[in-house]
Amino acid sequence: MSHLLFALLSLFSFAALLEAQWKLRENVYVIESEWNDETPAKRVELTCNTSDEALPVYWKKGTELKGSGKTLIAEVKEFPDAGNYTCLAANTHEIISYGFLLITKINSNGQMIRSILKSFEEPNRTFLKCEAKNYSGIFMCSWMTENESPNMKFTIRSLKGSQGDVTCSTPVAHTDILVTKYTVQCQKENYCPFAEEHQPTEMFLEVIDEVEYENYTSSFFIRDIIKPDPPQCKYTATNETVTWTYPRTWSTPKTYFPLTFRVKIESTEEREIRVYDVDEESIQIPATGPKEISVQARDRYYNSSWSEWSSLCR
Repeated sequence: MSHLLFALLSLFSFAALLEAQWKLRENVYVIESEWNDETPAKRVELTCNTSDEALPVYWKKGTELKGSGKTLIAEVKEFPDAGNYTCLAANTHEIISYGFLLITKINSNGQMIRSILKSFEEPNRTFLKCEAKNYSGIFMCSWMTENESPNMKFTIRSLKGSQGDVTCSTPVAHTDILVTKYTVQCQKENYCPFAEEHQPTEMFLEVIDEVEYENYTSSFFIRDIIKPDPPQCKYTATNETVTWTYPRTWSTPKTYFPLTFRVKIESTEEREIRVYDVDEESIQIPATGPKEISVQARDRYYNSSWSEWSSLCR
């Protein structure tokens, strides 16, 4: 009976160890740590990768000795507990293997607490935002951090995996006074702009800051993230007409991908603003004092985002 009880307790202990961590990639593990004072540390089992069972080994984290023997039980709760655990030969002090432990913060409901990235204002505190200028299958994804960290690492991919149907460039950082914005250009392979989408594109972003791990997702149809570039416009004083052309980056033919437009006319004397909805590429403006005129565009048949306003037409 005692042997059965010991076996059950051992099995329960092993299951608890498995629940405490998940493998991110070879030798790298993520520990889910409940972020409060009451919850105990997670016990994580690390095994030295040596085929010589008789070889005496020991474990270090940095300069700190952590234990001896092929198996090490590490207790992980706070960020100082995470990091690189190395297994070394006792006689030669040669590194045999290692295990790198990351921490992801979770709440009492088991949900990840995300604090590394700064959210966009809209829509609904989006952390990972993707936009497309046209229906080519090429789109841009972006995210923000408050401070650029030299040790921060990002991996973005399609949830279909490394052999999936989306490829992305290396993230590029754009830093200003308050935030650093990262952008990547992605392309959906074998995408047909004339066919209806039946499955959404699902993007998955992993963020590692020193020893802290977080991930973010964004699921969308290309038609839902369309945001055209602004039109190019001009004002002709002789016939009091504003004309504009489709953005050069917009999909062709425009008979299949038509745009609708808004024309904003602001009186510089009275500070009065009027906005006109137009499907054509011109509008006549009565000459009643100086005005500032700009144009924006949107997909005519689908409720996409409006473009930014164009440069002033006059």
